[in-house]
Amino acid sequence: MNRIDRLMAIVTTLQSRKFVSAESISERFEISVRTVYRDIKALGELGIPVSFENQKGYFIVPGYFLPPVAFSIEEANALLLMESVTMGFADKSIRKHYSSALNKVKSVLRTGQKEKVELLTDNIKLQVPQRLNNDFEYLSTIQNAIVSKHILDIQYSNMKEEVSRRQVEAIGLVFYAFSWHMIAWCHLREEYRDFKVSRIQSINDMEIPFRKQNHIKLNDYELPVEY
Repeated sequence: MNRIDRLMAIVTTLQSRKFVSAESISERFEISVRTVYRDIKALGELGIPVSFENQKGYFIVPGYFLPPVAFSIEEANALLLMESVTMGFADKSIRKHYSSALNKVKSVLRTGQKEKVELLTDNIKLQVPQRLNNDFEYLSTIQNAIVSKHILDIQYSNMKEEVSRRQVEAIGLVFYAFSWHMIAWCHLREEYRDFKVSRIQSINDMEIPFRKQNHIKLNDYELPVEY
């Protein structure tokens, strides 16, 4: 990778995260920390306002507009392949947002790249199992609640088709046994529970902060051994 390509890649990295340390840039691009310092200085000389916060790292000053990122045909093809996966395994809310994002990617492709992407579109197919049912639109709301740490109010139907109202604090989403599951602290049961998303009948972000402190990590929640 030449220096110009590396500088643009560093900009993309800074755009994708709130803070990026010099050490992580060094490791990602296999350059010395001293070279990172020189590259950051070069970006500043190019008019890109990169700042630094102690103990956190570098960041691009908020409010600065950067032109659209250029995608290679390989990157565009990878996103196109993921479109098939997303359309097959995500719910209505995620499919809508992904389509919008992919259209933005396609809009910055060169004419020749667009033609190749359109050709590939007709040659990718994902055979989704019939048992997979994602005819709902809750995943986006759950994602927002996880990152915002907001309590969700849900109407939930269990395996016996008994409907109850729950207020929960979602810590993550897991896909297993051909279904999406929300792992959340249930105020009613006062324990972490596994809610199958397709059984949720309604969902509302209460915009109230989590009450429980120090939630477990999603990876620490034990999923069923057999499914």
